[in-house]
Amino acid sequence: MKIIKIAFLFLTSISFAQDGYWDNQRVTNKEIKLSAGERTLVKSEDFPDGTTEFVYRITLLDENQKLVSDLSSVLKAIPDPTGITQGTGSAISLTSKVSGDDKCIYAVFSDNNKAVDFIKSGDSKRACLYQNNPVNKEVKVISLEKSTCLINDSKTIWFGFESKNWILGQKIILEIVPWVDIKASKIWNQTNKKTALNFIKTTEIASKLPNPDAFCFNIIEKLQNEYKFSVFQKLSNTEKLSLINKFEDKALAETNAVEVYNKIIRQESKTLAKQGKYDEGILLMNDKIINKSKASPLDYNTLGELYIYTKQFEKALKTLKIAENLDSSELLVQLNLAHTYMFLDKMSESREIHNKYKEQNVSVNQTWKNKTINDLDKFQKVNLPNDNFKKVLRLVD
Repeated sequence: MKIIKIAFLFLTSISFAQDGYWDNQRVTNKEIKLSAGERTLVKSEDFPDGTTEFVYRITLLDENQKLVSDLSSVLKAIPDPTGITQGTGSAISLTSKVSGDDKCIYAVFSDNNKAVDFIKSGDSKRACLYQNNPVNKEVKVISLEKSTCLINDSKTIWFGFESKNWILGQKIILEIVPWVDIKASKIWNQTNKKTALNFIKTTEIASKLPNPDAFCFNIIEKLQNEYKFSVFQKLSNTEKLSLINKFEDKALAETNAVEVYNKIIRQESKTLAKQGKYDEGILLMNDKIINKSKASPLDYNTLGELYIYTKQFEKALKTLKIAENLDSSELLVQLNLAHTYMFLDKMSESREIHNKYKEQNVSVNQTWKNKTINDLDKFQKVNLPNDNFKKVLRLVD
């Protein structure tokens, strides 16, 4: 009993140690009947994601002959493609134990148009692999690294056959079994990445960024670490957006694009405010920046300003205090705090701030006094309480 258990564990460890498998679910197994001298084209079944090699076997049979065993059954005894390529003995073991006297030539194509040309002309020069010496049986393994028959984006291949019988027809059995590399099945090729990139660029954040490539590729990297492309591609657009949304904040941070994006949102919020859409501006700031815990002092300042314009002075004070704690030297924040205290009739607090900073500039080209006058003018136009405006003007004069 112990020996059986040990044997089972040994076999299990071997199966888990393998880097891939013969996919017997995506086998091409076709019987082709050709008249004397006729040509025909056979398309393989679609290769699964991660196909790095495939084995094909061609067997010509006389009337009423049948294959002793199919190719996928024989491959069960060979753990990986190297078992075939290491020597002719392994390859010979895959050939059919039965074949007829009929012979054919064949060519393999990775492109359908080239394959069609072969059917029309019999010219195999454009094939990625061809056999111009008539055979009655053949077996080969085709590798991604060694043949143009299987490239990164290959999903199918085409076999062109030409009968070399003079009079009678013939029966050809074509079998193709793909080898799936487990690691390769998770790697996104360039075509797949481009497909994902085009989709990510349509998302809200990527579409706002002036140079979104770094952000988009960062998200692709995160996606490919967790999902096969085939899984991602089968999702609905809504599901894809939800998946991408999980990675957006981290991608912004890792590509140093947080402040770039926040600046865009701040500007959009101010534009909405100019249009009188203050509620929309507040919602945008809270949803896109504040609630995601990535706000700068200027972000809180913009939100506080929006609260001022909507007469939500207590909220404005709370928000601007957060901004001040983040950077007490930001004078745009200090000025909005002074305004808020003014509207709350706390003139002593407002006066203290004005007296402290009125001789300084709030920005490179704008003085504290000039910004104060401009702000009071805007407040007047939107009918905010103006009881203390004259007192403030005297303070900064």
